[in-house]
Amino acid sequence: MDEPHIGRLIRQELRRQKKTNRWFAEQLNINPRTVNKIFQKNVIDTHQLLLIARCLNTDFFRLYSDALK
Repeated sequence: MDEPHIGRLIRQELRRQKKTNRWFAEQLNINPRTVNKIFQKNVIDTHQLLLIARCLNTDFFRLYSDALK
């Protein structure tokens, strides 16, 4: 199964929306250095992904559902 690299996809969406790492960190109430750690993750906690999905108004869970097909 070809699983999405979630961190890379989150970074791509953030860039597509022309939002900064600092903005992202502030929205998630995390340290700006932690943002880069998120981008490197291939696997992410579902609660954290939910917060990120809400922040970026993007259904990242769909990527996993699509990978099941």
